[in-house]
Amino acid sequence: MAVGMSSPRPAHSTAPRAAGEEPDGLGAGIDPDDLPDGLVVADENGHVICFNAAAARITATPRAEAIGRPLEAALPLEDLKGKRWWALTDPYGGLATRGGQPERNLLLPGGREVLVSARYVRERPTGPVRRVVVSLRGTEARRRTERSHAELIATVAHELRSPLTSVKGFTATLLAKWERFTDDQKRLMLETVDADAGRVTRLIAELLDISRIDSGRLELRRQPVDISAAVARHIQALITGGQAAERFLVRTRGPLPDLWADPDKVDQVLGNLLENAVRHGEGTVTIEIAPAPAPGDDEMGTAVTVSDEGPGIPEESMSRVFTRFWRGSKRGGTGLGLYIVKGIVEAHGGTITVDRGPGGGAEFRFILPVSMPAYLV
Repeated sequence: MAVGMSSPRPAHSTAPRAAGEEPDGLGAGIDPDDLPDGLVVADENGHVICFNAAAARITATPRAEAIGRPLEAALPLEDLKGKRWWALTDPYGGLATRGGQPERNLLLPGGREVLVSARYVRERPTGPVRRVVVSLRGTEARRRTERSHAELIATVAHELRSPLTSVKGFTATLLAKWERFTDDQKRLMLETVDADAGRVTRLIAELLDISRIDSGRLELRRQPVDISAAVARHIQALITGGQAAERFLVRTRGPLPDLWADPDKVDQVLGNLLENAVRHGEGTVTIEIAPAPAPGDDEMGTAVTVSDEGPGIPEESMSRVFTRFWRGSKRGGTGLGLYIVKGIVEAHGGTITVDRGPGGGAEFRFILPVSMPAYLV
C-alpha cells in the first residue's frame, strides 16, 4: 500500500505505461508533451501512468523514474507547513463526493514552490476514483506579478511621502505661528501646499487608471474632440508655466477626420507626452497632427506625433518604454505615465509607438480611430 494513501482500488491493468503513451481519458492525437503545464496521471492503483515533459522539467525528475511509481513517491509534495500533501488529501479515500483539489502553492523536495491542482476522475458520481490527474505550474509568473505589485506599493509610498511631509509641515507651521508671517509668506506656503496636494491627487488618479487598465475596466466617454485645439491648450499651459513659446512647433496636415474620443483621456495622453518632451528632451518640440489609416480598419484616423531634439531613448530601451516604472532619466517621475498612456490609447482602439525623431531625440506617435457612434454612421 502506498504511504500516505488509503488502499487503492482493484486494478484493471497493473502494467505501467511506456513513457509518452497516452493514458485512458486523454483525447486521441493529443500528446501530453505538447501541454504547456506539467501533467501527472495516476491510475486506480495510485501508480503514475503519465508524466509529461513539463512535469519532468518542473520537478527535475526524469520521466523514466516516475512512470510506474506510486504517486506520492513520484511527486512528493508538502504544504507550506511541511505536512505531506497526499496524506492530507487522500485522493483514493475520504469523501466519495470530492472532485479534486483547487490550485495551491505546494513544495517539492528542496523547498521549490509549485502550483498544483488535481482532479479525481470517477466513472460515476460517488464511485471509486479511476484516475487522479494532477496539473503542475511554475510560480515564476506569479512571483513576477507579486514583485510588480510590491514595486508599485514602494513607488507610491515614496512618491507620497515627500508632498505629504511638505503639506503637514507647512500647515502645522501656519497653525502654530500664523501671526508671525506676512501675507506674502502665507501665500507662498499655501501655494506650496496646494501644489503638493495636486501632486498627491495626480498620483492617486494614476493608480486608479492603472487598476482600471489592468482589469480592462477603463471607461471612455466619447465625444467629438478637436485634437488641434487640445494640443494648443497644452502648449499654452506650458508657456504660461515658463517655457519659451518659440520652443514649440505645430504642424497640422488636413483636413482631419472627425474624432470621437474621451476628451479627458486625450488630454492626459497629450499632457504626458508634451511634458516628457519638455522635461527630458531638448531643443524644439515638434507636434505633427495628420490623418492616418486607423489600426485594423479601412477608415482614416488621426495621428499625433510628438518629437524633440534631445539625446533620445537608447535603442536597447525602446521595448521597455511603455512598461511600468520605466524612467528615461533620473529627473523625477513615477515611471507610470507612459504605461498609462499606452493603456488609454489602446482602450480607444488605437496604437502608440516610439522611435528616434528627425532631430535625434525621442519621437512618440499615436493613432486614434474615428470611433464614431453607430447611430451617427
